Order: sequence, then C-alpha cells, then structure tokens
Amino acid sequence: MDCDLHGCPCGHLGDPEKACTCSPLTRNRYAARLSGPLLDRIDLRVSVPRLTVDELTRAGMPERSAPVRARVQAARDVMLARQGERNSLLIGQALRHHAPLAQGPAAFMASAARQLGLTGRGHDRVLRLARTVADLGGSPDIREVHLAEAVAFRPREL
Repeated sequence: MDCDLHGCPCGHLGDPEKACTCSPLTRNRYAARLSGPLLDRIDLRVSVPRLTVDELTRAGMPERSAPVRARVQAARDVMLARQGERNSLLIGQALRHHAPLAQGPAAFMASAARQLGLTGRGHDRVLRLARTVADLGGSPDIREVHLAEAVAFRPREL
C-alpha cells in the first residue's frame, strides 16, 4: 500500500522527524476515500518530503527560472510544430500518431501496463507524459527511459 499518496489524517505519515500517530486502520480508511477511477485521472505524483534543518542549511543554489522557462518553451514549440496542440490534448489516433513507440519501448510499455494494471486511460496518460518527457529532453522519439520516468510519476494504486 502506498499511503503517502494521500497522507493520513495527522499529516505526518512518512515524515522523517515526526512520527505518524494514526493507526493502520485509520490510514487505510483515509486512503480508501479516493477511488481507482478518480486516481486514474491524476497525471503526476511527486512526493516532496519536508526538508530537515541540515538539508536546508546545506542546500546549494537552485536552478534559475530563465533556463527552466527556456527548456519548457522549446519543448512547447516542438510539440506545437509537430501536432498543433499540447501533448495533454492528444487522444486516440492522434496520440498514437504523434507518440509512436519503437519495438523496445512498446514492449516496455506493455510490461508496465500489465504490472501496474493500467486502464486504457492510464496507459494513454503515461504515453502523453512520456511524449512530454521526451520533448523536454530534446528527443524526437519516445525511449524506454522516457516511459520509465512517466511511469514513476504515476500515482500508485492502493
């Protein structure tokens, strides 16, 4: 079970410095409040744990906004030139056309879909996200590494 997707009523599940005070039954009930079909509509899951004081004081310089903005704009320009719309809007045949998979990545995707029990909607969301990851990386083709990153961002089913 991946309770940290929903946290818990006390809000400290997975916190390295403050222990969760909820019982396993309470955490399970809390996590069960969201249904599979609803979770299937969540594209990304990024866990951002609270930083310790040591981590805060050792933090280096973050990447500046301008280079990040430039990367995102370049990826957006590529997708608009390729298909005339954002990857997030691709559905059905348009998605298959603009996000084709070579044999290796297709086998990886099929295996991931089986292992994760992805629905059709979940499969397409992973494929759209992998297309975006490839665009951000400057790759014209979706590779296994892009699919793996997209799968890693998927919310875990309970």
